[in-house]
Amino acid sequence: MSSWRMIVVQTVPGVCRCTVLARVGGRCRDCVLEPVSLCEARVVLSPPNAMGQLPSATPHPWRVWAGYGLFTIVALGLFLLINQFGSTLTAPVAPEGSQIRLTGDHAVSHTLLHVLIAMGAVLICGRCLAVVFRWLGQPPVIGEVVAGILLGPSFLGWVWPSAQQFILPADVAPMLGTIAQLGVILYMFIVGLELNPELLRDRAHATVAISHSSIITPFILGSGLALWLYPRMSSSEVPFTSFALFMGVAMSITAFPVLARILTDRGIHRSPIGVVALGCAATDDVTAWCLLAFVVGVAQAKVGSAFIVLGLTVLYIAGMFLVARPLAQRYFRKFGEHEISPNLVAVVLILLLGSAVTTELIGIHAIFGAFLLGAIIPHDCALARVLTTRLVDLVTILLLPAFFAFTGMRTQIGLVNGLEQWLVCGLIILVATAGKFGGTLLASRATGLGWRDATTLGLLMNTRGLMELIVLNIGLDMGVISPTLFAMMVLMALATTMSAAPLMPKHAGAPEGTPATA
Repeated sequence: MSSWRMIVVQTVPGVCRCTVLARVGGRCRDCVLEPVSLCEARVVLSPPNAMGQLPSATPHPWRVWAGYGLFTIVALGLFLLINQFGSTLTAPVAPEGSQIRLTGDHAVSHTLLHVLIAMGAVLICGRCLAVVFRWLGQPPVIGEVVAGILLGPSFLGWVWPSAQQFILPADVAPMLGTIAQLGVILYMFIVGLELNPELLRDRAHATVAISHSSIITPFILGSGLALWLYPRMSSSEVPFTSFALFMGVAMSITAFPVLARILTDRGIHRSPIGVVALGCAATDDVTAWCLLAFVVGVAQAKVGSAFIVLGLTVLYIAGMFLVARPLAQRYFRKFGEHEISPNLVAVVLILLLGSAVTTELIGIHAIFGAFLLGAIIPHDCALARVLTTRLVDLVTILLLPAFFAFTGMRTQIGLVNGLEQWLVCGLIILVATAGKFGGTLLASRATGLGWRDATTLGLLMNTRGLMELIVLNIGLDMGVISPTLFAMMVLMALATTMSAAPLMPKHAGAPEGTPATA
């Protein structure tokens, strides 16, 4: 019997579906059914190699190489014969305008090469700087933003122009910009997924009052600053209304993800002040993006169609929250994590692209549609958790560096030259800080928070980070702000974000009776 093998060829219908080798006695070796006696298989004897098994002997290696060489020679000879015959053939003349180019420049491959080099460079530099900035008590995103600026014309282009032109040449901007926009669209979708509506309900009176004060105050100050900046930093091609609205919104942005990261690093995200801060930031984000949609609609629409764009925007937002959100709540909550199939993920991504396309066609930015779709999906359902887990590393580690590199290409700090322009930059930082920090501080005190908590909240709401860069790039794309003002606003975003963590009270989040110093 040693030269024979026992092979299962049939099982009892409805009892066992195993097709593994059977033991002597006709019982399935690996069946999961209990008891094993229920699984009876009809067994036949089969000689070795009868079921397509590999033979025990293998050819000598020289025979394999000889056969491979002979096959290659025959294939080459056949191609030479085909080529010799084909060279005598004549093809018809191609219609005008449809010529196929077999030679020429390698623009596409050249651009792709430098896009890959740029993304790799900013990824490596960003990771290294993130470690440094984390050691300094800063959010890692600051290191990634600084990496993009250092690789651009502001630093590398100044100290080593040839290297900067190799890593970030001007002709890679369109492709890099497309990748950057895709990364930002997915990032805003993730931000929408992580938005917790419960934070808007808890402590509603304080949340709404503080968040709206932290938007209205900097918006008014930014609009007022536009009166002084417009004749100095803008042009007659930009209507003052668009310029003033954009400056107001740019001053009002809070970076919800950066704020959440600072709270988590400090371990106070579940403290009373942490909950209020997250609620205020969430409310602030929703309100600010609605304001941005309004501003983009006014800036992009002609005078006669501005109200049509704004009307369609309001209608779309209402439809998403009044119609789509209840359907999403009812449909997506029924899935468990083990039921999230690739088809379901594909459906959500199709809806994401559709929402982004819709808002783009309306006349506002595609990122607003992505954020809206994420916001209507329940943040605590299994689908939201799975999507966040699958997308967050890909987006934040791979795609967002393209956005930082793209922003770095467009940030030319050298345009801010002379004492007067640096004073203007300092004034922008002062107004932005006074609006956010001051508005939040006064509203926090008015709602009953102590000085330490009010100060902590004011510093947190003054963080802008990546969200501000997204808004600034939109303004630059629309031509509302100039490259010089863009550089000043980028510096403002970095300064206000980097000031939050170091200036926070050491015992932030602790009861007010705890000493503020160690």
